[in-house]
Amino acid sequence: MSYTGEIAGLATAICWTATAMSFQYASRRIGSVSVNLIRLAFAFVFYLLYCKFFLGHWLPLDAPVKAWIYLSISGLIGFVIGDFFLFKSYEYISSKISMLIMTLAPPIAAVLGWFMMSEPFTWMNALGMILVLGGVSLVVLKKDNENGQKKMRYPLKGILLAFGGAVGQGVGAVFSKIGMGDYDPFASSQIRVITGMVGFIIMISIMGRWKNLSQGLNDRKVSRALVIGSFFGPFLGVSLGMVAFKHTSLGIASTLMATVPVFILLPSHLLFKEKLTINEVMGALVAVAGIVVFFLKI
Repeated sequence: MSYTGEIAGLATAICWTATAMSFQYASRRIGSVSVNLIRLAFAFVFYLLYCKFFLGHWLPLDAPVKAWIYLSISGLIGFVIGDFFLFKSYEYISSKISMLIMTLAPPIAAVLGWFMMSEPFTWMNALGMILVLGGVSLVVLKKDNENGQKKMRYPLKGILLAFGGAVGQGVGAVFSKIGMGDYDPFASSQIRVITGMVGFIIMISIMGRWKNLSQGLNDRKVSRALVIGSFFGPFLGVSLGMVAFKHTSLGIASTLMATVPVFILLPSHLLFKEKLTINEVMGALVAVAGIVVFFLKI
C-alpha cells in the first residue's frame, strides 16, 4: 500500500512550521503585504527551475483551461486574501497562535466540500468541529477574575485576522482539489503563485507600499528569513500539499497538514523564547485531535 499522500501531508506540516516562524519575523519588520509579494516572487523562481528541470518547460502553458480557472481562483482566495490575513495576524499575535487558529481550515474545507461537491457531513464531523473549536478556545480565552466571564488572552484583531486566513486556506483547498485533477502538483502550484503575485502587485500599488518592499530586500536578516520561508512555504510546502491532495483524500491530507500547532510549539520556545504554557499544549493537542475525529470514517 502506498502512503505517498500521507507522507506528503505530514511533510507539508513540517514545512509550514518553518515558514510560519520565518514569516512571523519578516512580517514584523516590513509588513505583511510586502512579505507576501516577496515570498511569492522567490517561490516563482523555484518553480521556474523545477518545471524546466523536471517537466521540460518554464511555465505551465500545457495546463487545461479548467485548471487555470480553478487554480487561479484558489490562488486569489488562498494566497492573496487568506495569506494576507494570516501574515497580518503575525503583527499582533505569535505564529504558534495563528497556526492553532488555522486548524479551523480543514473543517471549513470539509463543509465547503459538502456544499460544492456533495461530500457527506456526519455527526463525527460535527463532534470534530466542536473539539477543534474547544482546543482553540482553550488557548485564546481566559476567565476574568473580576466577573468570571471569558475574555481574550490575545488581541482580538489578531485572532480575527488568523481566522480570515483559515477561511481563505479552506476555500483555496477546495478549488485546488477541483482544479488540479491529474495535472502535475508543482505546476498546479505555479499557477496559484502566478495569480497570487498579480494580486499582490495590484494591492501594493494601490496601497503605495513599494518602499517597504525595497527595504525588505535590502535588509539581510529579513531577506534570509524570506528565502527560507519561501522555499519551505509557497514552493515546497504548498506543492507537497498538492501532492497530498492528489494521492489521498482531502480529509486525510488536511488532517496531517493541520498538525502544525503541535510541531511549532517547541521551535517557537527555543528560537523566539516564547513562553510555553499548559493551555497552549493542551489546546493544540485537542484541536489536532478534533481534526482527526472530524475525518474519521466510522
